[in-house]
Amino acid sequence: MEYWDIYDKDKQKTGRLMKRDDWCLKDDEYHLTALGVVRRMDGMYLIPKRAGPKLWGPGMWEVPGGGVLAGEESRDAVIREVGEETGLDVSGCPCEYLFTYHRENPGKGDNYFVDVYRFTLDFGKEDVHLQIEETDDFMLADAEKIREMAKQGKFLHYESIREAFS
Repeated sequence: MEYWDIYDKDKQKTGRLMKRDDWCLKDDEYHLTALGVVRRMDGMYLIPKRAGPKLWGPGMWEVPGGGVLAGEESRDAVIREVGEETGLDVSGCPCEYLFTYHRENPGKGDNYFVDVYRFTLDFGKEDVHLQIEETDDFMLADAEKIREMAKQGKFLHYESIREAFS
């Protein structure tokens, strides 16, 4: 069973934990997620497609990421998530913390902060090894292609992370 730290509105740990996906948060409590924008040296971005059986957003394109485990730092979590979902080891790559955004879902128990990072590395398609439970396809796309996919409703969280593609 995975556990996540519970944070207050100032993104400070409360000392309490929640079970992963147990949407029990009060309106002024949050969990933490991290996203990793992976950019090649030529300016192309790695965007995986969520696996068809996923409960939320199946078939949608996104950047790798996931929940930050209890006691884990978001940078460590995003390195872990990128590795799990894509097979790429970004631990030794240039890593930029870009920004944090948050979402509030009053009465639903699922409020969260999202720390967004960008990694730049040289890799080829043959280096990507998808975690089939999470993703079932990927592509390399430039910022314009991602923007177009977002306009078509095919790319998750674009409005919240669009500045990461500059």
